Amino acid sequence: MARQKLIRFQENTEKHNLLEPGKPIYESIKGQWHSLYFKNNNPIVLELACGRGEYTTGLALQIPSRNYVGIDVKGDRLWKGAVVAESQGSTNVVFLRTQIQLLENFFAPGEAAEIWITFPDPRKKDRHAKRRLTHPRFLNIYKNIIGPNQPVHLKTDNTDLFEYTLEVLKEFPVKDLAYTHDLYHSDLTRYHYGIKTRFEQKYADNGQNIHYLQFKFLET
Repeated sequence: MARQKLIRFQENTEKHNLLEPGKPIYESIKGQWHSLYFKNNNPIVLELACGRGEYTTGLALQIPSRNYVGIDVKGDRLWKGAVVAESQGSTNVVFLRTQIQLLENFFAPGEAAEIWITFPDPRKKDRHAKRRLTHPRFLNIYKNIIGPNQPVHLKTDNTDLFEYTLEVLKEFPVKDLAYTHDLYHSDLTRYHYGIKTRFEQKYADNGQNIHYLQFKFLET
C-alpha cells in the first residue's frame, strides 16, 4: 500500500487537474481561478473534504455549465478523483490539495458560488468541535469565499453532527434553511442529483438514514 501511495504521489506531480504545493499556479491561483485554470467565467462549485471526489466528478458530468473544485488534504484520494475526471473527459474539474481552514489562501471573497460538504469526519469528541466543518469558524470562512445568497449543502450519516449543525445555524445569519433526516424519502432528494459516495451507498444498503440540509448566508 505504501508503494502504491508513492506511485500515486509521483503521478500527482504530473496531473494538470490536481493542484498541490510545488506546482506553478498553486501559490497564485487565489482570485484567478477563471483566468488561470478554467479559462471561462462559469460559477465555481466546491466540494470540501472531497475524498475521492465522487461529488466533484458526478456534478461535473450532470451540470457541465459550472466549474468544480474538489478539496482535500489526502493526495492519494485526490489522485483517484483526478483519474476519474480524466477518464470521463471532464475539463471543468480540478482538485486542490490543502486543509479546509486554509481556503481563504486560495479563494478571493465571493470567488466561489456554491459549497458541498459531503460526509465529513464528525469529530465526535466535544473537545474536537472546532474541527467540525460546520463549526462557526469554518462557516465564517465559507461565507467569505462564496458571499451571501449562495447555497451551502451538507450530507451526512451522523445524527450528532447533523443536530450540532442545526444548533449552530440557529445562531448564524443564514436564510432558506431546509433539511431532512431521511433524504431519500424527502422532497429535498432532488437536490442531491442522484450522486452517492461509496460510503453513502454502504450506509443506504444498510438501511441507514442520510441527513441533508441546505442554506444560504445572509448579506450583512
